[in-house]
Amino acid sequence: MAKAYWVATYRSISDQDALAGYAKLAGPAIMAAGGRFLARGNAAKAYEAGVMQRVVIIEFDSVEKASAAHDSEGYQAALKVLGKAADRDLRIVEGVS
Repeated sequence: MAKAYWVATYRSISDQDALAGYAKLAGPAIMAAGGRFLARGNAAKAYEAGVMQRVVIIEFDSVEKASAAHDSEGYQAALKVLGKAADRDLRIVEGVS
């Protein structure tokens, strides 16, 4: 079974306090669901249509586990805290076998 990855890219962040509150809840919820943070922080370089904003990459054992983490009660609570504080794009992609 191929691993899966959450890839979150942020276009803008309007409320750093809400982002911090989200992170305080999201990190433990993601790790409890088997997620492993591979990268998180501002982009070191941005090319083409990229922006120099926050990027987060999290590895899971499968697409199913990645989806379950997103849909979990703990992560959904974190999203409520985040609210509209960030304009971001979250995708789940399957790893290459």
